[in-house]
Amino acid sequence: MLTAKQLNKGTIIKYNNLLHEIIDASHFKPGKGGAFVKAKMRNLNSGSIITETLRPDDTFEDVYIDQKMMQYLYKDDLGYCFMDEATYEQMHISPEKIGDAKDYLQDNTTIQANIYNGEILTVTVPIHVIMKVVLTEPGFKGNTVSGATKPATLETGKVIKVPLFVEQGDLIRIDTRKDEYIERA
Repeated sequence: MLTAKQLNKGTIIKYNNLLHEIIDASHFKPGKGGAFVKAKMRNLNSGSIITETLRPDDTFEDVYIDQKMMQYLYKDDLGYCFMDEATYEQMHISPEKIGDAKDYLQDNTTIQANIYNGEILTVTVPIHVIMKVVLTEPGFKGNTVSGATKPATLETGKVIKVPLFVEQGDLIRIDTRKDEYIERA
């Protein structure tokens, strides 16, 4: 069992008999009154996000999640298909459950899958990925204010800000946690 003050980002708990992933948890101690925890949670079945105010001593069932390295294969009518690298078993996850990870999925990308009762709940993409820029405007000489950026569309359709010197066709390294350009690859 976990108490509300032990909740951290990424923790998966059973709340109201449904699985929820903690997106953010902040502990508050106002000058007057008792302490409380403000928790932002995502329902792993529906994908809806709720914010709850909890007492620090509220308890929750900690859910055991099996973590496996899996390889992204393809997307079809059933959702996104992944293959277990150890057993070669294939599993699908719906577009609602995959969330923003879809923006960084390329063929044969290895991800970490969180599995509960034989079903993929969430996937975690690598922290840094290398992707190709498929569309961006040219940077103009003289338009070089310190830190100037422009939008660039990646091969998966994701749009991020890149420096002016990045051109169409360049391979770039991206931080998937912040959706930020790091460097040219």
